[in-house]
Amino acid sequence: MGLVLLLLLIILIIPISLLTFLAIIVRPKPTKISVKNRHVFISGGSSGIGLALAHQAALEGAQVSILARNPSKLQEAKDSIKLATGRDVAVFSADVRDFEAVDKAIRDAGPIDILVCNQGVFVPQELEKESLEEIKFMIDVNLMGTFHLIKAALPNMKNRGDRGPGSIAIMSSQAGQVGIYGYSAYSASKFGLRGMAEALQQELIGDDIHVSLIFPPDTETPGFVEENKRRPQLTSIIAASSGAMKAEEVAEKALKGIQSGSFIVPCNFEGILLSIATAGLSPQRSFLMAFIEVVAASILRIAALCFQWNWYASIERWHAQKKL
Repeated sequence: MGLVLLLLLIILIIPISLLTFLAIIVRPKPTKISVKNRHVFISGGSSGIGLALAHQAALEGAQVSILARNPSKLQEAKDSIKLATGRDVAVFSADVRDFEAVDKAIRDAGPIDILVCNQGVFVPQELEKESLEEIKFMIDVNLMGTFHLIKAALPNMKNRGDRGPGSIAIMSSQAGQVGIYGYSAYSASKFGLRGMAEALQQELIGDDIHVSLIFPPDTETPGFVEENKRRPQLTSIIAASSGAMKAEEVAEKALKGIQSGSFIVPCNFEGILLSIATAGLSPQRSFLMAFIEVVAASILRIAALCFQWNWYASIERWHAQKKL
């Protein structure tokens, strides 16, 4: 009986001690970021996830600005948000690859409390077949465009005074957590965002600005429709197990992540598993989530190796069939 009690105590003491330790060391500390009556600036805001985010932020009482390249689509987005929420939004036409145009738009928009870098382009193709112009286009829009937005917004964001905690949300992708066949250039642009975000959070925590890195899966957007027209066959085979989410669902998960100040924001169950498996040295505000990451790390590594085995088996079968 004494041995049973001792084992029970050990079983309880170890997780409780680990939880206590993690509660002490996790950084940055938990925070809450309100969007009500605050300026939310969203790039890529005329369609897809960006438009859905603009709708939801406006419904929660935010002062919303959206930026995109196409003036007519911006006007359509402005009208749809007004019709759905009763709130006006400011619209700005600029190409995120052009820093001067982005800088002017952000200066015209006024001080920003929450910046959402949501723009993105994707051209799926094997690297050998993809043109350098297409590769550069993805990197310039997805990665350099995000640098441009943040660089332009930071001066006023750092001088917010007593307006409360700020947020910079960066829209990555599950292809920014794991590389997939046909995603060489796209994954490079999205993996780069993670390195930026991890370093940026350290640079800005003293200014009460909190970085969120959002990892949506395939999402039903106009861009996704175009992507599927060109997606390599092997990409479709490997990604077949992952279903697409609706833009509104991703926007809801993203906004909740921003409001909780979460650094990593997954959007579905598969995304949660990917986030745990790839946690590495990323910041973690929740000691409970940190506990799950610590406990589940070895199990998820085994699962990841099983996924890789399956993917490479699919590639081998595909090449074998081509040789027949």
